[in-house]
Amino acid sequence: MSLKTNATYYPAMPSAFKEKLLSDEFVITSEISPPKGVDVSSAFEEAGLVRDYVDAFNITDNQRAVMRMSPLAMGHMLKEQGLDIIMQFTCRDRNRLALQSDLLGAYAMGMENVCIMSGDYPTKGDNPGAKPVYDLDSVQLLGAMNRLEEGFDIAGNPLESSPSFTKGAVCNTEPDQPLQLMKLEKKARMGIDFFQTQAVYDIGHFETFMESISHLEIPVLAGLIPLKSAHMARFMNEKIPGIQVGDELIARMESSTDPAEEGLLICAEQVRELKKVCRGIHLMPIGHYRHITALFEMAGLHEKN
Repeated sequence: MSLKTNATYYPAMPSAFKEKLLSDEFVITSEISPPKGVDVSSAFEEAGLVRDYVDAFNITDNQRAVMRMSPLAMGHMLKEQGLDIIMQFTCRDRNRLALQSDLLGAYAMGMENVCIMSGDYPTKGDNPGAKPVYDLDSVQLLGAMNRLEEGFDIAGNPLESSPSFTKGAVCNTEPDQPLQLMKLEKKARMGIDFFQTQAVYDIGHFETFMESISHLEIPVLAGLIPLKSAHMARFMNEKIPGIQVGDELIARMESSTDPAEEGLLICAEQVRELKKVCRGIHLMPIGHYRHITALFEMAGLHEKN
C-alpha cells in the first residue's frame, strides 16, 4: 500500500517579511528562544502577545551557547501558527554537512528567511565542555547558501532541487572598528537581504555607523533590548561585546522609582529616533514579552493590518 502525501513545499513567492524589506515600510522583528525542555507553551504565549505588531520572529539557535530545543522544531511549530519565521544558524555547533542539511530542511518546511552568525564560544554557555565546530565562518556559510541556491552543495555536487533564501546576518555597530567593517562588507558582497545589529543605545553613534555603510544599500534593523535596571545596563557593558550603555541612561535608570518602566520609556524614545535613521528594529525582550505591547504603544507603533 503506497503512502499518500501532500505536495512538497517549495515557496514560489517571497515571504511577507521579504516583501516588507523590499517596501519602504518600517520593519519590526523580534525573537523567540526555544525552551530548555519540551514544553513549548511559553514560547507560543510570548509570540502570541506581540504577533500583531511583529513582521517576523527570529528563532534563536542555542543562544549564548546555552543548550535548548532544536530551533528547526520550534520554528516549524510557530510557522504552523501562521507566523513568519527567521531561522538563526550559528557556525558553532555544526559542520558543513549538517549546516547545509538543516538549511535545506528549513526551506522545505517553509522557513526561507535565515540569519547567519558565528555563535558564542561554548565556554560562555551551560555546557562548557562542548567542542566548538566552526567548520565554516559566517561569510563562508553565506557563500554555501549561494551555492545551494544555484543548485549545488558546497563541494559542487548537484542538488535535485534548489532553495531560494532571504539571507540576513548580524553585525556590530562600531564605525571605528575597521576589521568589523571589513567583515560586514564581505557579508554584503554575498548578496544578503538584511542586517540585524547588536543592541543600540547611543543613537548618535549609530547614525555615524549608518553613514559609514550607506553605500551598501542593505536594510538594517537596529537591535533593541529594553533596560530593566541600572545593574542590567552595567552587566551588559562589562559582559557583552559591542554593547555600550551610556552613563546618562544608567543615571536615568538609577534615579527612577520604576526602573522597568523607565527602560521602556527609553526604548520607545530610541524607536522614534531610529525610524529616521534605518529600515527597522530587531527587538530582543529577553523573555519579558508582557511589557512589550506597552512599548509599542509608547513608541507610536501600530498593529499590522
